Amino acid sequence: MSAKILLVEDDASLTELIRYNLESEGYDVIVEVDGEQGLLSAIENTPDLILLDWMLPNLSGIEICRRIRRDKNTRNTPVIMLTARSEENDRIRGLDTGADDYITKPFSPKELIARIKAMFRRIRPALSEQSLEYGGIEMDLSMRKVCRDGVPIHLGPTEFNILKFFMENPQRVFSREQLLDMVWGNDIYVEARTIDVHIRRLRKALNDGNKKNIIRTVRSAGYSLDTNI
Repeated sequence: MSAKILLVEDDASLTELIRYNLESEGYDVIVEVDGEQGLLSAIENTPDLILLDWMLPNLSGIEICRRIRRDKNTRNTPVIMLTARSEENDRIRGLDTGADDYITKPFSPKELIARIKAMFRRIRPALSEQSLEYGGIEMDLSMRKVCRDGVPIHLGPTEFNILKFFMENPQRVFSREQLLDMVWGNDIYVEARTIDVHIRRLRKALNDGNKKNIIRTVRSAGYSLDTNI
């Protein structure tokens, strides 16, 4: 079955360019040109991935992303923001709202396809019965479920893969660049500061209920998963 991608974009020429290239790659594409319709379509159609423009009529991409993350049926759906805003603070704001990745306009169809394929590689690993456990955290890799001390934890696809990498290498310190290469792949350019946003979101989820923080920040070195903090 082909992956279903929801594209929410109000630029007609860009929409057609993206649709053509996605369909050429075998994806099923749903297009919405209005923010409110985009949000409704995300909830009703449960796409495998959402391409979301920042500036939209009636409802902004930022607000759509925020609401998607609040809905139980869409909160784990990967979101790639499409934005003409090139300032770092704007991109960080988009990630803070719940986006998993962003791409700055203008972009080439090849770059967009590469980002999408990289995202699907992260969220659709080969099914396995394997599970991981460390420090009271349990990961079911086949079901992509996480619990801490028996309590379910809801993670976005990027945070899940960062945690998986940490769980496979506990107590080891990894630089931002190493984490980016292992989670995004070295064929995709992502700014190093992006990892800080995802680590912050991962910590928030893991520490819900005032649980002990086990993701250690090592000054000038990076991060590690370590119960000995």
